[in-house]
Amino acid sequence: MENLQSAVDTLVHSSNTLFILIGAVMVLAMHAGFAFLEVGTVRQKNQVNALSKILSDFAISTLAYFFIGYWVSYGVSFMQPAAVISVDHGYGLVKFFFLLTFAAAIPAIISGGIAERARFVPQLCATALIVAFIYPFFEGMVWNGNFGLQAWLLATFGASFHDFAGSVVVHAMGGWLALAAVLLLGPRNGRYREGRLVAFAPSSIPFLALGSWILIVGWFGFNVMSAQTLNGVSGLVAVNSLMAMVGGTVAALVIGRNDPGFLHNGPLAGLVAICAGSDLMHPVGALVTGVVAGGLFVWFFIAAQDRWKIDDVLGVWPLHGLCGVWGGIACGIFGQTALGGLGGVSLVSQLIGTALGIAVALAGGLLVYGVIKRVHGLRLSQEEEYYGADLSIHKIGAVSQD
Repeated sequence: MENLQSAVDTLVHSSNTLFILIGAVMVLAMHAGFAFLEVGTVRQKNQVNALSKILSDFAISTLAYFFIGYWVSYGVSFMQPAAVISVDHGYGLVKFFFLLTFAAAIPAIISGGIAERARFVPQLCATALIVAFIYPFFEGMVWNGNFGLQAWLLATFGASFHDFAGSVVVHAMGGWLALAAVLLLGPRNGRYREGRLVAFAPSSIPFLALGSWILIVGWFGFNVMSAQTLNGVSGLVAVNSLMAMVGGTVAALVIGRNDPGFLHNGPLAGLVAICAGSDLMHPVGALVTGVVAGGLFVWFFIAAQDRWKIDDVLGVWPLHGLCGVWGGIACGIFGQTALGGLGGVSLVSQLIGTALGIAVALAGGLLVYGVIKRVHGLRLSQEEEYYGADLSIHKIGAVSQD
């Protein structure tokens, strides 16, 4: 019997390790989606910079999260012998890898908002600070119960703050951090003339679409594998993600009047919003969540650019910031049993947790980018911006005319 139990335990641990490893690789692939979405949206003179930022940010994020951030969130340090940290087939290490890909999504989100005029090294410094301290602070509060927030919400309102795959912890956090950076940077030169918006056309709709599709496919690893064990996996998460994605697509197609930029960001808006409650909602609730998210993205992208003169290049604040907030709230609405959900969620707890995420992200973003702006500067010079970040920073263009 002991041998049988040992064999079963080995199978369970190895299966869980493989399961979460596949999820980590799928979310890692999403970073290619972030890269190509930005490459296709920016002007051609900034394409090399977009690709370089995403890869460099991931490397810096890995170092910051491995040595500091993961310890801040979960109290786990890897500064121990390999024999200790690789127990249970290295499940703990692969869990770190999986959660790292979430953490690294934060600077990848910010990158799209500050594109075409941000300096390279200061952004890498901001990445290190955000992934080491700002993001893990809130991640630990929600996903590890740090500081007693979740226990207080459970005792007071009957349910803790529920964010299954990170509508607020990852996406809203990234979007509101990006808003702080965008406001401190200011608009790109020539974006507004005499108070009127000047259109900067995307450099490549095919690259933009490719980035969107890579993100869509990887997102099913992002959401489904957030169960973190085979025992917790649920087809409900997959179908809810699908329905929200489709809802966001249709809404953006209709409200965006066939604009390919809106169309290819619509499914991402739906997927951002469904992360929080994908394990609780009925598929019809997920569809409604996605439809609302697609509309939110289009309306607020236009309002931010035209009315409020916020030059958020990829629209990461409406896409991740606002749709992430909607996702946190929608979980508290459509997760209720009265609307076909599984229950166990409180709308008040969702509102409090979501508001706290906004506050931490905005305060952290203003602090990190404000200090860097004062000490080192954030923007390229006017001449560097005119020639483009590719030539100014990387000394090479995206394409050769020879």
